[in-house]
Amino acid sequence: MKSAIFQLSDNEWNRHHEYDHCDCSTAQLVLCFAAKDILASQDIYESVKKKFPEAQIALCSTAGEIFHDTVQDGSLVAAALQFDSTTIKTASVNIKDFDNSFDAASALVKKLPLNELTYILVLSDGSLVNGSELVKGLNNAAGNNILITGGLAGDGTNFNTTLVGLNQQPAQGNIIAIGFYGDNIIVRHGTNGGWQTFGLEKEVTRSTGNKLFEVDNKNALDIYKKYLGPEAERLPSSALLFPLSVTVPGSNQAVVRTILSIGQEENSMTFAGDIPEGSKVRFMKANLDMLTFAAAVAAQNAQLNQGAKPGFSLLVSCVGRKIILGRRTEEEVEAVLESMGGSTPVAGFYSYGEISPFNEGGNCHLHNQTMTITSFYELA
Repeated sequence: MKSAIFQLSDNEWNRHHEYDHCDCSTAQLVLCFAAKDILASQDIYESVKKKFPEAQIALCSTAGEIFHDTVQDGSLVAAALQFDSTTIKTASVNIKDFDNSFDAASALVKKLPLNELTYILVLSDGSLVNGSELVKGLNNAAGNNILITGGLAGDGTNFNTTLVGLNQQPAQGNIIAIGFYGDNIIVRHGTNGGWQTFGLEKEVTRSTGNKLFEVDNKNALDIYKKYLGPEAERLPSSALLFPLSVTVPGSNQAVVRTILSIGQEENSMTFAGDIPEGSKVRFMKANLDMLTFAAAVAAQNAQLNQGAKPGFSLLVSCVGRKIILGRRTEEEVEAVLESMGGSTPVAGFYSYGEISPFNEGGNCHLHNQTMTITSFYELA
């Protein structure tokens, strides 16, 4: 396996000098992460295709781009991958063609041949798609036995429209799947948050989809404001600083849920993922050092026990982490690189939701406020 990472700036492709092992003319797969304004350019796909003429090309808008050890805004980052004995097959759907996100995800996976399928990378629209239903549909169609990771596209801190494209100009509503085939490709994953819970556990007693109304039969927004104290005056922006830990009925694993908006008139809270009735919830807060440490732990989980170096690692972190870390955002990327020994080519993006199993394995889940890492190894 060979890889190279690039930046596109002022119509010039700049290759990272340490990671330039992949031949642009023969790359099989190119993953592009860019600010939405760049992807909205009418000729962006043609520009990438000209650089990588033989590649399957995926484009995804972001809330920040990761280029090796730097975090950027308003750029385009590309990772070019070339495999020795791994086959790549791709598929795409648009949410507008389906009744719901579950059906769209099911149809997407069914477009991929399942024979010898080892792993699926999913990049999804982050504004029109329900991420919770998306992962349910992915797992169901894949038979609950294929590793799936990825993320939801971003739009900076605007939380407006997002763009995704596969071998064409990116557009709203697209969901793409990239299948990796063969016995020689090994994919490892890790996900971690580093958040601290506080307060007593409460039960969701009224909710609809990703909209929360009541916990313990009391208005959830009123309780949330009480816990926030002075920070409540800065809602909805301060909500990113205090997500919820959610354990859904039937599961013993908690996921983090980011609050996207506050409905003052109906006293509701809208999250970046479903909050089913009967779920157990606790409030969370950030410790910047713990967030960075958690990123390093995620990197450790994404490595082979034998100590082999990945041919490439994809980083998908959350826009909420970027907002909280602020000027220290690059520290979590640096912690990942240090955990990997400093010699792994990495690229990725800040997202509106991360897709990955828990570290213990199993089906994929929608995560918020995590650093999620997918590392690729190809056997000789």
